[in-house]
Amino acid sequence: MKTDDFDFELPERLIAQTPLSKRDASKLLVLDKKTGEIEHKHFDDILSYLNKGDVLVLNDTKVIPARLYGIKEETGAVIEIIMLKEESEDVWQCLVKPAKRIKVGSIVNFGDGKLKAECIECREEGIRVFRLIYSGILLEILDSLGEMPLPPYIHEKLEDKNRYQTVYAKNPGSAAAPTAGLHFTKELLEKIKEMGIEIYYITLHVGLGTFRPVNVEDVTKHKMHSEFYSMNLEVARALNKAKEEGRKIISVGTTTTRTLETIMTVYGKFTECSGWTDIFIYPGYKFKAIDNLITNFHLPKSTLVMLVSALAGKENIMNAYKEAVKNEYRFFSFGDSMFIK
Repeated sequence: MKTDDFDFELPERLIAQTPLSKRDASKLLVLDKKTGEIEHKHFDDILSYLNKGDVLVLNDTKVIPARLYGIKEETGAVIEIIMLKEESEDVWQCLVKPAKRIKVGSIVNFGDGKLKAECIECREEGIRVFRLIYSGILLEILDSLGEMPLPPYIHEKLEDKNRYQTVYAKNPGSAAAPTAGLHFTKELLEKIKEMGIEIYYITLHVGLGTFRPVNVEDVTKHKMHSEFYSMNLEVARALNKAKEEGRKIISVGTTTTRTLETIMTVYGKFTECSGWTDIFIYPGYKFKAIDNLITNFHLPKSTLVMLVSALAGKENIMNAYKEAVKNEYRFFSFGDSMFIK
């Protein structure tokens, strides 16, 4: 299976640069994974495709202002870092630009010394591991010094940083938003509950995989970076009950999907747990956890296009993406949505 099999033509004008003024006003392409049939709707029409007893699972991770600009103490060079994940207390894996300027022992100063980062390990692909030095509460320091780590294809400034958070974001730790959830409003979630649909939350902190293209020719040779996930006992019990009763589990986003599929693969059932996942889902994968998926439109040749192709079939997905381009859907993080039923 070749990475190029998941390529498609995407005009640059269709890459959404800013969020819509109303979260649930985005377009919704509905794809039937069995027949390949496509319907064009708006996101608030999702209510028509949900039924009493269905279970909706969302990722409640919260994006931290993880992009920082600092000064290398020895030379005065400007250094950009994106904090990707905390490996142990105050020890963070970071994406660095320009990485070649940072060696073990280098110290980067942020906010006139309010925060310092000492490099303790150099890794490949621009990754450095830093020990953070500060006094006070790190999240408060990041709020004052950091920026939202918007993906590299977004060039516009984000006026309201809350628009790169879901309305239910709760657990800080992500370097990127679980963007399928950006379409939900509190009012829409309330309507879904009133219909007798159960809503539950898991956590997966989105990390390096979001910033990394697949750069091997053979899909099966790609290595995913690990991300932290957790599920509590209440959610595990509810999902197991839904499975036993044959009710649908609808995943909101690829991050939720990867978490649920990881847990089912490791434990054979949903269970209270936390850990690290590097699951890579591509065509040929047999889904164990989810039935349907709400997702955005993803980058060509990305692991996310491969995941949705595994669920709906590559031919169906490529055809749906072609239709989306033809109908001027907006792509990527601030773009429109797809429901795979």
